[in-house]
Amino acid sequence: MKIAVTTDHAGYKDLVELKQFLIDEGHEVIDYGPKSLDPDDDYPDFMFPAAKAVASNECQVGIILGGSGQGEAMAANRVKGVRCAVFYGPHAPEQAVDIEGDKSIDRYEILRLTRQHNLSNVLSLAGRFLNVGEMKRAIVVWLGTPYGDGERHLRRIRKLDRDI
Repeated sequence: MKIAVTTDHAGYKDLVELKQFLIDEGHEVIDYGPKSLDPDDDYPDFMFPAAKAVASNECQVGIILGGSGQGEAMAANRVKGVRCAVFYGPHAPEQAVDIEGDKSIDRYEILRLTRQHNLSNVLSLAGRFLNVGEMKRAIVVWLGTPYGDGERHLRRIRKLDRDI
């Protein structure tokens, strides 16, 4: 799979390890920067090119990093055709029920839902809330979950993708 990756200064060190992880998993990685650590950089400068690569099908999916992951996702989601989900970390609220009705929910279930229900094509990882091991697990779960094909999900995605 061809994957766009990028970060700002907050995820710079982690992105180096994650790129190698993705390559070792057999993926082609296109790095949209930054090329060096600059604590004063601005995340939109890196998020927009990676998101555009996904929207144009140059890359099949994107993985972006930042401190909270929120601003990065907001930038990516401004690109038409991008559906970026944010992941803060493994968590399951009390009395949760997963999509199969199992009460012993997987702490990464939200990632599956973003693919199956929201057809997410970019994943924003919150570097200040995740360690590299959690990021790798999140990536494996997210990439390993196929897009859902239910008509209600597709109907909603069409509404997201139309001009308003």
